[in-house]
Amino acid sequence: MTDMTDNLLEKFYNEVPKAKQEVYAVGDITPLEQVQLSDADDFDLYIKREDLGPINAYKWRGGYNAVLNHHRNDDCETIVAASAGNHAQGVALAANKLGLQAKIFMPLAAPIMKQQAVLKHGGSSVELILEGDTYNDAGDAAKAYVSKTGYTYIHPFDDIYTMAGQATIADEIIEQSDTPFDYAFLQIGGGGMAGAVAAWLKKHWPAIKIIGVEGIEQDCMGASVKNKELTTLDSVDTFCDGTAVTRPGDLTFSICQQVIDDYVTVTNEEVSAQIKALWDAKRVVPEPSGAMGLAGLSKYNKEHKAELKNKKILTIICGANMDFNKLALISSKSVIGDDKRRYYRLELPEQEGSLLKVLETHFANSNVSEFMYGKIHEKHAWQTIAIDGQETDFKQLEESLKSANIEFSDITMDADIRYKIINYNPALFKDPLFLNVQFPERKGALRDFLRQISKSASICYFNYAYSGETIGRALMGFEFETPENQSRFLTDIKQSVVTCTEVDEKTTTRILKH
Repeated sequence: MTDMTDNLLEKFYNEVPKAKQEVYAVGDITPLEQVQLSDADDFDLYIKREDLGPINAYKWRGGYNAVLNHHRNDDCETIVAASAGNHAQGVALAANKLGLQAKIFMPLAAPIMKQQAVLKHGGSSVELILEGDTYNDAGDAAKAYVSKTGYTYIHPFDDIYTMAGQATIADEIIEQSDTPFDYAFLQIGGGGMAGAVAAWLKKHWPAIKIIGVEGIEQDCMGASVKNKELTTLDSVDTFCDGTAVTRPGDLTFSICQQVIDDYVTVTNEEVSAQIKALWDAKRVVPEPSGAMGLAGLSKYNKEHKAELKNKKILTIICGANMDFNKLALISSKSVIGDDKRRYYRLELPEQEGSLLKVLETHFANSNVSEFMYGKIHEKHAWQTIAIDGQETDFKQLEESLKSANIEFSDITMDADIRYKIINYNPALFKDPLFLNVQFPERKGALRDFLRQISKSASICYFNYAYSGETIGRALMGFEFETPENQSRFLTDIKQSVVTCTEVDEKTTTRILKH
């Protein structure tokens, strides 16, 4: 350990007890709870509930401590901050409590609910300034504003007072736990929380192993440690917006490279899977960055299961400030991240009954969660079918398709699946009838319907996705060889398990103008 880092850590250690005496002016101690997310877990997992803090995230601690100390040291009456959301709320809360004015810069794309929360916590003390498309843009604008005005800048992570405030998380954990933790999985953005918590935990529990967790396209700290110098990413993924940082801080890098033992990178899908797991276990919904530590634990456990067996493990639910509209995206990613959904593209002959035959022969025992199909060729059809299951289910299906010489490919991670693109050529449709189809959401119900109408109609368009309701809903287009077949079809559906309503003329016209 270098002398510089020794001195930095010593200064940090001296500031933590002081922060402990100050931060509870605006917030209370948060719970440490034991939880089991999976029956297969053979370790003891505890989560620190920072989502229950006064701003539903941990950054009230560092925000208040930094604002208070800079006000005392510099006698500043106006402070400036830049944030994607949670740090802004912490600074707003501090400014309101201390009677200061705060100019807070946020990117234009910051979630509306975070913008509203900043104004709620800050009241008349806060002016919110939206600038640029990214956190970096907002940060650059804030620093330029500070250079012009001479106001005091409150850094979201690269500040000894900010870090000391975040370390009170670790201080509470130590007081709340009867025995030391063996492992801690800590999410990393700029490194303020991870470095502070790791350093304070290691000071009191030297044997604890700290695993830093970063998004797979956010790994600026891991890259910096690997390169042994501060590294700036060219771009950063913003799905986990609370950790979307392109470059670590100078202080945080110096500390993290000394106190973090290993690094794990996780995908957005893996993060989403752990949001779902926490919902299933605790009815808690963290923001994506809030579940990143859990995602790191899950991934690490797959490769080091024996190492984690019977160990006491810590993660931090660091925030729950999420735009409600993001839930649908998280839900769709979660089954992929947990490797419980696969999307297969099948090549079948474009002829009557081909889809039904495949479903009855190869998918009879599969839990089908999505269909995507549009007619694009007179002789060949490409069906996309998603199934939910385990690795053994996927392997069994693939072996069954191979044995029948059915061409297929796994397209789970492909872009057209991500954006739900369905190719179709309306010029090939023969007097189509588009229907909103509803059916009982149980295995086999849709298959029964297809069997019943197989002699009278062909499908030219099919869009279905499981929604979690007891009723399944699909948009389907049907073709008929003769008017008599259409009449027979309309009679058959009245006697089937489904209910149908015809798509209105304007919508049908738009579909056919594709």
